[in-house]
Amino acid sequence: QMQLVESGGGLVQPGGSLNLSCAASDATFGRYTVAWFRQPRGSEREFLAAIRSNGLNRYYSDFLRGRFMITRDNAKNMAYLLMNDLKFEDTAIYFCAAGDVILRAPGRDYELWGQGTQVTVSS
Repeated sequence: QMQLVESGGGLVQPGGSLNLSCAASDATFGRYTVAWFRQPRGSEREFLAAIRSNGLNRYYSDFLRGRFMITRDNAKNMAYLLMNDLKFEDTAIYFCAAGDVILRAPGRDYELWGQGTQVTVSS
């Protein structure tokens, strides 16, 4: 079964940027819709963004207001989440997920999940 590994999290000041990466273990990655979710401590997991297998169609949660961008590179079996203008409330564990799902699918429909990477926004 394909595995996903996130990286790129860390400590960043408010207003800063981070680029998270999601590495897939094999080339079947290119068949799947990929999404990013996050889970703040003590809160439920929330959807952030998704990208279709072809890389041409994307869907974002409205609350992001253009601050985040999801991309993928199927040749490298990688997906990315570029996060700009980070705020205290962006502090969370960030997960990537993959599945044979539509762009607006809820998290429960995704078959494959990474272990997460911690993002902490603090001054």
